[in-house]
Amino acid sequence: MSELRTLLRRSLIVALFVSVLTLIGTVAFLQFPGWTLSDALFMTIITISAVGYEEVRPLNDQGRAVAAFLLVGGITAMGLWFALITSAIVEMDLANVVRLRKTRRKMRQLKDHIIVCGAGRMGLQVIREFVHSDVPFVVIEQNGERAAQIRALHDDLLVLEADATRDESLDEACIWTARGLVAALPDDMANLFVCLSAKGLRPDLEIVARASEEEGVAKLRKAGADHVISPTITGGSRMASILLRPQVVSFLDVITGDEELPLRLEQFAVPADSPLVGRSLAQAQIPNRTGLIVIAIRHGEGGAFVYNPGPEERMAEDDILIVLGGPEQFDSLQEFFYA
Repeated sequence: MSELRTLLRRSLIVALFVSVLTLIGTVAFLQFPGWTLSDALFMTIITISAVGYEEVRPLNDQGRAVAAFLLVGGITAMGLWFALITSAIVEMDLANVVRLRKTRRKMRQLKDHIIVCGAGRMGLQVIREFVHSDVPFVVIEQNGERAAQIRALHDDLLVLEADATRDESLDEACIWTARGLVAALPDDMANLFVCLSAKGLRPDLEIVARASEEEGVAKLRKAGADHVISPTITGGSRMASILLRPQVVSFLDVITGDEELPLRLEQFAVPADSPLVGRSLAQAQIPNRTGLIVIAIRHGEGGAFVYNPGPEERMAEDDILIVLGGPEQFDSLQEFFYA
């Protein structure tokens, strides 16, 4: 946008210069006997533009001097105009090159990030959630206009204008160091290709895919998606739940709503060097020290959840705690883990 404003401002200056030159030439030619406004304006225009037509009326020495002045001014104006267009093209292209190099340099430094394929309605919601959670991620969006809109939301977002179904695009997004991928393209077939490409490059990569049609859920799972979200199924279930369990839905809206709401659900992994390892919830006193509510504990990566754990429940290395609270309380628990 800044490049466009600069181009418009410079164009206005050149147009003003040509307008003033035209006015001066017209007034000067009108001073000669027998010249009409039409004659003077036409002579001024053909002189400034250097089209080479014959003189409208015979010119004396003063007339030739005026014509020479206008000719020099016209050539100068055309030179300024061509220089303006050329510089605008170069500046815009250079800005794109600089931005692309900067984006690629930042991408090469990423580790444990998430790749978001598609910045449509669902992809945009995913992006907002990642921004709020301060999670490193890369967006792959083929539509240039939509990619520009994403950059307008946050200047520091890493947006790659490319086809997410191609291996080269995933490689450029540093899939080798990513910890997850979101396939949120509007077409199920495109998401299918994304899953196949991603799993072909990184079989261990965790993939969450969007399915527009119910039939696409099974196909996406076969293509390698670890989790498949269908707005149709999820939306229908939610509509029924609002009527059947309205208070439950209201509570879930509070803990899974937007960033302006005070409560959220969050997960924390117990580090190996944490003082919490081997201690019970009663000994840890997490609610008293942080204000968080421990909803559940999952022992190990693939273990079963222990819901509403009792005070005697002990924590081990790599256990996952599901807690309910606010951002400041989450920070307190994070510090508590490494105390």
